[in-house]
Amino acid sequence: MIDDHIFMWQSTAMQTSTRPTRQRLLYQDRLTDEHSQSHQAQFETELSCDTPKRESVSRARTPLASPHLTSRRLTLGECGIASAAFQNKHCSPTNTRTMTALRQRKGSKGKEGSQEHQKPETTLETKPRIPAGGVLWNVLWSVVGGLVAVSLGLLTCIYVATLHENDLWFSNIKEVEQEISFRTECGLYYSYYKQMLHAPSVQEGLFELINDNTTESKRTINLLQRMNIYQEVFLGVLYRILPIQTSLEPVYFYIYTVFGLQTVYVIALYVTSWLLSGTWLAGALTAVWYILNRIDTTRVEFTIPLRENWSIPFLALQVAAITYYLRPQLKPLQQKLALSLIFLSTLTFSLTWQFNQFILLMQALALFALDCLELVSTGKVTCLYLVQVSSLLLVWLLQFFNPMILGSLALSFIVAALTVNFFQKNLRSGCFVTRIGKLFLHLIFVISLTVILNYLTKKALQLKSDEHIYKFIKAKFGLGSTRDFDANLYLCEEAFGLLPFDTFERLSDSLVLYPYIWAVSMVTIIATVAAVRNLSDSTNTQLPNGKEEETLFVRPDVAYNLSHTVVFGLLSYSTMRMKYLWAGHMCAFAAYGICSDEVWRPFLKVIRLHTTARERLIIYTVPVLLLGFLYYKFSPKLLEEMSELREFYDPDTVDLMNWISTKTSKKAVFAGSMQLLAGVKLCTGRVLTNHPHYEDKSLRERTRQVYQVYARQSPEDVHSILRSFGTDYVILEDSICYERRHSRGCRLRDLLDVANGHIMDGPGENEVDLTPSPHPRFCDEIRTDQPPYTTYFTRVFTNKTFHVYKLRKGKKKTKSN
Repeated sequence: MIDDHIFMWQSTAMQTSTRPTRQRLLYQDRLTDEHSQSHQAQFETELSCDTPKRESVSRARTPLASPHLTSRRLTLGECGIASAAFQNKHCSPTNTRTMTALRQRKGSKGKEGSQEHQKPETTLETKPRIPAGGVLWNVLWSVVGGLVAVSLGLLTCIYVATLHENDLWFSNIKEVEQEISFRTECGLYYSYYKQMLHAPSVQEGLFELINDNTTESKRTINLLQRMNIYQEVFLGVLYRILPIQTSLEPVYFYIYTVFGLQTVYVIALYVTSWLLSGTWLAGALTAVWYILNRIDTTRVEFTIPLRENWSIPFLALQVAAITYYLRPQLKPLQQKLALSLIFLSTLTFSLTWQFNQFILLMQALALFALDCLELVSTGKVTCLYLVQVSSLLLVWLLQFFNPMILGSLALSFIVAALTVNFFQKNLRSGCFVTRIGKLFLHLIFVISLTVILNYLTKKALQLKSDEHIYKFIKAKFGLGSTRDFDANLYLCEEAFGLLPFDTFERLSDSLVLYPYIWAVSMVTIIATVAAVRNLSDSTNTQLPNGKEEETLFVRPDVAYNLSHTVVFGLLSYSTMRMKYLWAGHMCAFAAYGICSDEVWRPFLKVIRLHTTARERLIIYTVPVLLLGFLYYKFSPKLLEEMSELREFYDPDTVDLMNWISTKTSKKAVFAGSMQLLAGVKLCTGRVLTNHPHYEDKSLRERTRQVYQVYARQSPEDVHSILRSFGTDYVILEDSICYERRHSRGCRLRDLLDVANGHIMDGPGENEVDLTPSPHPRFCDEIRTDQPPYTTYFTRVFTNKTFHVYKLRKGKKKTKSN
């Protein structure tokens, strides 16, 4: 949402003051176990459609020979979700791997290796017997790791809650000040939670949300369809039925729930790193890095109701479940349980954030790449595709058939990928060059079908709600200039610009950037070589000199997390606001790189220093030393940060809200800036002309029309526009009319002038086809109280920040020169 960063009225709406016991400062927006023993028994079940039964192949590990691995390919029936239509495809005798490999030479008899590959020997699987003491130690070690995970999650929750309290003195300020602190769209979302609490019954509250006529004047809209506010509905119902009304105020029930989700978020990151590395020390390092890099990992302490604070914890939970699901040698029951958790977390994530379709598109692209390179089996990728589709369709139903979901690129891409996979045969056969050509055609078919499906869907649904995003992307990457007001509104916001360099400085200072680069580099090199070998059709492990190759695994779960962090890292670099999707997972992947023998072993072998003892020493000593250093360096800063006391202070906005509540009708319609009107709805319950939820074409056009009060327009035209929306009062803000926060060309008045074809204020260049406006700037000229402005508007409230004008009714529009 664009408006969670646009606090254009805030700087002038606040003043500093002092109290004897507490410093009062300006409130402002600040962007300020060991792993599975896969090496003990390496065997494979070779699946062939030509044989009536499966044979288990087991090879003993000897000092001079390493096994040749070919992983059994999962069928769709085993994942418990896909249809039987895909089963024959997945029974292909083509050599595919769920664990791709990078191989190094090791002496062995080539003849034996060749015979063993051609005719597997049927043997029984034997598992090494673990002493009772070892089992007890593993259980104890895992319990300790679980307790540490919960403790660090709760610590994060307490940390952000303390920062929120210290920053605003939230427990001491008035209710209207508490509500004003929910800036921009945060206030809009919280107002629906408040509406559910004040409704006579749950049924009437739901009816009011489904048939809302106060959010947009002269319109009745279904808020459950338009916005992702099921979390507010759920909390409102929960608060009404729980016996906590006398002990906990509604606002604290809301904010503590959001802070509690930070516990889920940190635990999910902790578990992801633990699963990847095999030790909970990586999880502990992940959680500590998350806390130390709070500025870049979350903004929950000052944007509590924002959709991402509800959604991202469930995205992290989904990634942890996918990581577990892609682990090798899972039993069918374990796979089904993992898929169930993936489905529930994906559904919750999608239901709580309007950007779900774009995030799932990035995830689907990552899975598509892994499937093409044979780093993850097609069966499991298909299962994950179907989980995504099922989640989106269920959200579509819950949101009363929201057309934006059916018209999303994510849904079109997944359907296209599944369709092309089904019809394109023999994709994984032939030599390297042949397979590259087939993959290129495969990519062309998928992209073409995606574009066709998406175009036809939007044409059939007459969907134009997301066209501003494509205009923004086109202009952002220099594919053409635009005068579109909505696209330029995004382009001019810092949050939608490139990731600033100081972000990398902060990440370097906390020592997370260097391990992250190390882990990404090492895993990328291994995965790249493994992908090339997968595409080279080299099924024979026999080398010309009679030696066999030793295998180092690139596990599917590691490959997925690599693609996830790379995709979202690039997205974050291109758009700063998306860094909150990347930074948390970055901490988990960096910790994996520090604590994983799979990353250290190839490096130690290359420099000829590898021994098992040295490897174990590194993966246990380095994280402990890092944790000790981070505690020594940052604990004083954290204690100092938590001891800083501030207080929310915004008297001008408080005066405005009190005046509206006491001096205007409850059915009065107010026009103004998007961010201010969200607060008007929350604090006063008045009807709005526009609001910050920008994912609707008609609302965007309405907002642009209302914003003509800051353009060069005649009073007759402005009055006519506002009255067409049923406006009774219009609120003008000096912080917008005389804005200095942005440079020339990005001020709101400049964007309006360019969109209207007028030259901009002040010295500087203008495009040649722009012309001067015949009218002065409305927001400036109306302050003179001269005719004809007084003919249409009457000033009814003013302070140092806001000016409220009441529209006169019954005046006919006159012709202007």
